[in-house]
Amino acid sequence: MRIIEKSTKLENVKYEVLGPVLAEAERMISQGEQVIKLNIGNPAVFGFTAPDELFETLMANLRASQAYGDSKGIFSARSAILAYARRKNLPNVTENDIYVGDGVSELISICMTALLNPGDEILIPAPDYPLWTAAANLAGGKVVYYTCDEQADWNPDISNMRKLISSRTKAIVVINPNNPTGALYDNAVLTQIVELAREHGLPIFADEIYDRLIMGGHKHTSIAALAPDMLCITLNGLSKSHAICGYRCGWMILSGDKSGAQDYIDGLNTLTSMRICANVPAQQVIEISLKNEQTDSSVLPGGRLYEQCEYIYRALNNIPGISAVKPKAALYIFPKLDIKKFNIKDDERFAFDYLRQQKVLVVQGTGFNWPQPDHFRIVYLPHIEDLRQAAARLGALLENYHQ
Repeated sequence: MRIIEKSTKLENVKYEVLGPVLAEAERMISQGEQVIKLNIGNPAVFGFTAPDELFETLMANLRASQAYGDSKGIFSARSAILAYARRKNLPNVTENDIYVGDGVSELISICMTALLNPGDEILIPAPDYPLWTAAANLAGGKVVYYTCDEQADWNPDISNMRKLISSRTKAIVVINPNNPTGALYDNAVLTQIVELAREHGLPIFADEIYDRLIMGGHKHTSIAALAPDMLCITLNGLSKSHAICGYRCGWMILSGDKSGAQDYIDGLNTLTSMRICANVPAQQVIEISLKNEQTDSSVLPGGRLYEQCEYIYRALNNIPGISAVKPKAALYIFPKLDIKKFNIKDDERFAFDYLRQQKVLVVQGTGFNWPQPDHFRIVYLPHIEDLRQAAARLGALLENYHQ
């Protein structure tokens, strides 16, 4: 029988969040083993639920959602997103600049496909959310990683970014709040990125899916609000903040100066039209979801997510050979392993060992395109008792661990 091979376009496309370590975990679970899953930010699995009014709105509008919608999104959704954009001070935005998608993941792929030609470079943070790298590679681009500095609370190293820009650079990606580090960039850092992009005439892609999951009263600034004279594409959605990952409900907003970007926008319009429209039932809940401006109590002191974040931060730093920067946002912490102490050369092997020996599932740091085998990501969505067990098992694993 003829061998059918995958396309060569997929050679550099990876998504380790759902990679081989997860496959091993699923094999173990199928054999009856109990595994603590700390690998993916899927709030509903851990008991976080959307408001009842959201479900009621969805069900009330199901019959009205049978037909195709506008390729950019239904009117009520885009109107609500426009109002949200204005509250976030995004400049020069109309409903025509808003595109609703089946999650931010779909829109990232559309953005990269419309932008990149073979050999074009794009600056993406290291560590990154790996879908950005995968989408850029699939589009034929070349990813150039700028360093986020762990010693500076995981903020981008601006001098490093500056050195990496070349005549082939097409754009800068900013993930704020950050996945996997939990970092939250202040206005001074964002302003420096804007100034650098302005100097080189580069558009900014801002992944802000966690902007409503800010711990303990910290504030989030959209980078587009600081760049009224530049093209910014801001991506956001309801998956994490409203615990509806399965609805696949995201959007992107084009803001600032779009005068030189009409050809690119035409490309976006072509790609969004090709898939006809995003999931219409999911779009029906955007308006009701964005009307409520109250801060989620779970991210405030005493709230479940806040306390879980505090707990895992302390627990990790109490383990000899582990250090971690305290997250300010999102759902993740990115602890560092003392690879000399543990003689670690392969962080995927470490993740497999943690899984097989202690039945805890995490994602290795290189899965987020971090260059050294010295980190891993923990999702702190599980209850504190599960996090306590995971930390205790990590300590037990490392007590006599050597590769």
